[in-house]
Amino acid sequence: MTAPLRIALIDDEELIRTGFAAIIGAEPDLEVSAQGADGVDALNIARAGRADVLLMDVRMPKVDGIEATERIVNELASPPKILVVTTFDNDDYVWQALRAGADGFLLKRTQVEDLLSAVRLVARTDALLFPEAIRRLADAARSSKTPRGIDELSSREREVLVLAAKGLSNAEIAAEIFLGRETVKTHLSSVYTKLGVRDRTQAVIAAYEAGLV
Repeated sequence: MTAPLRIALIDDEELIRTGFAAIIGAEPDLEVSAQGADGVDALNIARAGRADVLLMDVRMPKVDGIEATERIVNELASPPKILVVTTFDNDDYVWQALRAGADGFLLKRTQVEDLLSAVRLVARTDALLFPEAIRRLADAARSSKTPRGIDELSSREREVLVLAAKGLSNAEIAAEIFLGRETVKTHLSSVYTKLGVRDRTQAVIAAYEAGLV
């Protein structure tokens, strides 16, 4: 039997944590493994390896969700997946959290089924959770300057990057354009190098900023 996915809830509002805990705890394949009230707690939980996914608020005291995300991603060799949670879908803090390395974001008013699906998606695949609202954030953050390295991408690398930006996992990209998974991974690695980015999230952010999506 597969062990349940461990979900950590990081939010300075106890009522929010309680609500999420009740929803997640009712699922047989999920468990609430830890809770915290700020980014310091998130860092300690991640360092201790107590979670597969962090559901993390953006605006918190002491260390906010943006700084916590950046430190977790930079410090840990195998960081947990991070879903930032916000009240507003046009919040500039969300864009900053995604740039810091978060795997996606959710609204606090998200439907229960969508919340559970999102947690499972980011935990079990390499896909990113970028809902339609991300386009508005991208428009607000986009500059007239093309991100470094975009023009160096081959047509195939651009194709793979665009599909990743649309939320497809490596397996789904491979099936979509009839490539092997390892070939997709090779193309993405080349994309990261040319763009000078650390990971999939930052590459996808560059794709949005460049207007490829």
